[in-house]
This record gives sequence, C-alpha cells and structure tokens, in this order.
Amino acid sequence: MNEPARLNIPEWTVSELSAALRRTVEDAFGYVRVRGEVSGYRGPQPSGHCYIALKDEGAKIEAVVWKTAFARLRIKPEEGLEVVVAGRLTTYPGQSKYQIVVETLEPAGVGALMALMEERKKRLAAEGLFDPARKQLLPFLPQAIGVITSPGGAVIRDILHRLADRFPRHVIVWPVRVQGDGSAGEVAAAINGFNALASQGTIRKPDLIIVARGGGSIEDLWSFNEEIVIRAAAASMIPLISAVGHETDITLIDFAADMRAPTPTAAAELAVPVRADLLLRLDGLSHRALACWHRCQDARRTELRAAIRALPSAEELLALPRQRLDHTGARLPRSLAANAQSHHARLSRIAGRFGPHILRGPIGRCCELIAALAQRARRAETVARVRRRERLANTTVRLAAGLRANADSHRARIARAGERVAALAERSERAAWALLRQRAQSLARCGELLNALSHRGVLARGFALVRDLAGRPLRQAAAVDPGTALDIEFFDGRVRALAERSSARPPEMPQAAARTRGRRGGDGGQGSLFG
Repeated sequence: MNEPARLNIPEWTVSELSAALRRTVEDAFGYVRVRGEVSGYRGPQPSGHCYIALKDEGAKIEAVVWKTAFARLRIKPEEGLEVVVAGRLTTYPGQSKYQIVVETLEPAGVGALMALMEERKKRLAAEGLFDPARKQLLPFLPQAIGVITSPGGAVIRDILHRLADRFPRHVIVWPVRVQGDGSAGEVAAAINGFNALASQGTIRKPDLIIVARGGGSIEDLWSFNEEIVIRAAAASMIPLISAVGHETDITLIDFAADMRAPTPTAAAELAVPVRADLLLRLDGLSHRALACWHRCQDARRTELRAAIRALPSAEELLALPRQRLDHTGARLPRSLAANAQSHHARLSRIAGRFGPHILRGPIGRCCELIAALAQRARRAETVARVRRRERLANTTVRLAAGLRANADSHRARIARAGERVAALAERSERAAWALLRQRAQSLARCGELLNALSHRGVLARGFALVRDLAGRPLRQAAAVDPGTALDIEFFDGRVRALAERSSARPPEMPQAAARTRGRRGGDGGQGSLFG
C-alpha cells in the first residue's frame, strides 16, 4: 500500500543533496568556538593551507586553516596542544564529512602555553641549541651595540641612559614590534640582519646585540618563545644579550642567548664597563708600571757597575793580540818571497813538457774518425734510398688494391640501395592505393550519413518545410497570421502560398496514455496526478 506513495518523494542528485546539507549546517552553526586537542598536524601544505583535527575523549572533528588565516595566527598549531578555535562550521562534499573553517586559534589557558613552552624547550635543548659550549664571550668594550626593541617604548630610553652614564658607545637601533602578529618574524629578521651587515660600510656591523622588551604576561612575551626567534638567536655569530621582561619573566630566548639580563637596564650594564672605574684602574696601573720600570733601571745600573769592576781594562785585553800582530808582520815579506820562488820553479818544470807534438796525435785520430763517419754516412744514405723506393712501391700496390676494393664495395652498396629504393617505391605505391581506397570508403560513408541526417531525406518522404519570406522556418500554426506570404519547400522544388486562417488545436493524447490515465483514475487506484 505504501509503494505508490514513495513515488511522490522528490528526487535529488548527489550534488543537490550535499548543497542542501551544507546550507543546513552553515545556517544552524554559523560561527562556533570549539575546545579540543590538536591531532594529525603535519605543518602547512605546499598551497599554504593547514589541515588538522580537534579531538576530546569521545569525538573528533576535522578542521582547516586557510593560508591567509594561518599567516595571522599568533600561536601556530602543534601536535597535542589543547586549543580553543573559532570559525564557521561547514561540510566537504568530496568526502561526505563536516569540518570547521578556523579563523582564530588560541591556547586553552596559561597552562597550555606553559606546557607548550616546556615541550618546545625540551625539543630545542635536545638539538643542542641551549648548550653552554655554543655560547660566546661578550666583548669587553664593544665599539657598536645593536639594540632590537620597540623604538617608542621606555626600554630604549633606559638602555641609552644607562650606556651614557657608564660608557657612551655607538648604538644602532633596529625597530621591531615586540608583541602581536608578525612580531616574532621581525625579531628574527633583525637578528639575521645585524649578522648580515658588513664590517666596513655605511652602517657597520655591531660587536654586541641586545634584544630587549619590557615586562608583561606570558601571552605578551610569547613572540620570544617562537622557534624562529630561538633559532636565529642560537645561530647569531655576534654575541647576544637577552633582556626580555622583568627578572621573574623567563622566555626561551634567554636559554639560546649568550647572556641573560634580568632587565634592559641590566643588559646595558653587562654590555659596557664603567668608564670612571676604568680610568681609575688605568691610572693606578700606569703608576705601578712606572714604579716597576724605575726599580728595574736601578737594579740594572747596579749590576752594570759590578760588572765594570770585575772586567779587565781595554789595554790589558789588547796587549797580547798586538804582540802577535807585530811578530806576524815581521815574517810576512820573507814568506811572500819564498812562496813566489816555489811557484816559479814549479812552472818551469811543467813548461818543458808542453809542445806541438802533443796535439798532432789527437788531431790525426779525429781526422780518421771523421773520414770513417763520412763513409758510413754515404753507405747509410744509399741503403735508406733503396728502402724508401721499396716502401713506395709496396704502398702504391696496396693503394691500388684498396681503391679497387673500395670501388667494389661502393658499387655493391649502391646496388643494395637501388633494390631497397625499388622495394620501398613498390610498398609506397601499394600504401597510396590502399589509403585512397580507405579515404573513398570513408567519403562514401560520410555522404550516406549526410544524406541520412539532411532534411532532404525527410522531404523525400512527403513532408514539407515552411518558411516566411525572410527565410525563417515556421514551427507552429499560431505564429502564422492570416495573409502572411509563405515559402513551402518540397523535395523537388519550392512554391509560394498565402495563409488564410490559423486554427490551433491541442495535440491528441496517445491511446496508451489515455488508457493508463483511465486505469489510474479507477476506484482501486490513487487517482490522477493531473486531476
């Protein structure tokens, strides 16, 4: 009995049903705030969008953070973080599920922030970013100090005032936002920017960096707990002092910095010494150095006088060498004359052994050697000429044989190429005739299809095409006014006609439809849907 009633249920397409469900969900839950634990976070996609899930003890809901909203989030989602999100509830037709489009995301209270901070501290410490061995020593007296802070706050004034009192130095201020969206990126960019400056330039590279901010709540100081700031501070090649908040405020940049100052004023005190104390210490050291020098001079003067009394006089030291010089000078003329006589006698003995007969023997042997070498050269020239002629004859024979073999191989190759060209020509001729036959058959089929689809075929079966004088076809009698000139096209030609009167009657209901209507209109049926 209920089977006919189901026929009246409207029919939906899948897209129409999904759109209706989406409108229902969005109208009933336009803007909601949901508290839950972040699950399935894998970071932003290449498109910039982020997909996460929120869960509690008994349920789970998918969430999506679009690229523009993700860039505005002050606290980025992390796995296991309990958060409160706000956004629109909607559906995703592609997977038949509902989801929340997140517009804002905040930690669920201070406890969640502290838990997130502690988890991040452990993870970064495991990477070695807080290792004391990585920390650098602060310069004793920096020439230039870079300060990263808000230019309109009292922090920069306190730092400049304290530096002026202790030891005035050149200060370079890099203005940044110290809280709110984008502040962490600005602080990290400032640290990297100071490190990228040239040592010699219009703006010189500072010898020390101070990152400073006044006190506030953990939410206000959260920018200095962001991972991008911690990594920039740990990677800084310039010594860095962290002066964020008051003495009781702890941020993660304090662990990555080379030195932590309880306040911005204390950071200025750690950066430079007291100039007056240095002057007093320098004056004391100079007096001590002068007194030490005087004592050393007196001691050396005393030692020199004692050494003078122990040494002999110059006359005593030079007496013996002078005596040896006198004795040597007296023996020198006799020694020179004896030496000259011995050399003259030796020369006389050697001169008797030299004469022309000594050179005649070597010259004769050289002439015989030259004659023998000339004869050997003539014989070698004759043998080389004969060998060259034989080699040229052999080369000529091999060249002629190679030319004949090369010509024969080229003739064979040309013959094979001719046979291949003939075979390819025959194949191309057959392929051309086959392609022409195929195109002729296709053209015949297209002609038959064109004739079947043309209105000429309909006219050949006894129908006619009625147009007005402008050539527009007339499909209804109601569109023809009395006295309208008509152009009637038959299969074998056209005729002109004049319309007298148009009478339109409704089309008759087919018999099968009438019988069906009669059966549905009986006593046992539901009744006509059109009655």
